[in-house]
Amino acid sequence: MKLTGRTILITGGSAGIGLAFALKFLELGNEVIVTGRRQAALGQVKSKYPKLHTIQSDVADPAQIAALAARVKSDFPKLDVLMNNAGILLYKNLKSPAADLTGLMAEMNVNVGGVIGTTSALIDVLTGNKGTVINVSSGLAFVPLPAAPIYSATKAAIHSYTQSLRFQLEETGVEVIELMPPAVKTDMTTELAEGGGSVISTDELVKQSFTLLKAGALEIRPGQSKQLAFMRRLAPNFINRQLWKASKKLVPVSV
Repeated sequence: MKLTGRTILITGGSAGIGLAFALKFLELGNEVIVTGRRQAALGQVKSKYPKLHTIQSDVADPAQIAALAARVKSDFPKLDVLMNNAGILLYKNLKSPAADLTGLMAEMNVNVGGVIGTTSALIDVLTGNKGTVINVSSGLAFVPLPAAPIYSATKAAIHSYTQSLRFQLEETGVEVIELMPPAVKTDMTTELAEGGGSVISTDELVKQSFTLLKAGALEIRPGQSKQLAFMRRLAPNFINRQLWKASKKLVPVSV
């Protein structure tokens, strides 16, 4: 992937992985736009990093995706990189009926619907500029974390979708990359880290990822993600059981 002279949109870029990548891309001389659901958080980011462009937008809302796409095409017509990063992780107890069926689908709406909708809304400008799509899935696309069953399923879905997207776009000049982070130390993984789970820093994730991006990798598996992919093939029952043991205490108690 060409890492300089790009116009880059990163969803969910006000914190965590998204912000870490935004700052690295900015450091390399790119024009970078980040989105997020909360205007207050975006305001803080803009205040601290004035060279970043910020746009409030919720990827779970198709109307907001459409508005975002219209604004980007108007204000940033040279957009040639979309990084679908926005995501949420919720621990779920599947043994009890959900009181809120809408809430039960929140991860699907953000993690899957947001990626598919945003990509579709911007696909014309990306193909016109022979750009790059970076979809952020997870090492959990290979092996689920049973305490986060819906989150894990969304990442498996994005892994499959990204492969199909790559095939369909292969004659358009659009590069399709999948970033599959292991557990990264962010606000989203606080409970996992406190429970003794293995996490890496955003700095380490960025370092490993940019090395592989520069080398032209299309499927980036930093840290333990590479191990999970290997173990899924070598000993699937063993690695599935290990992740269940490691995450069992994170399953919410039935009420």
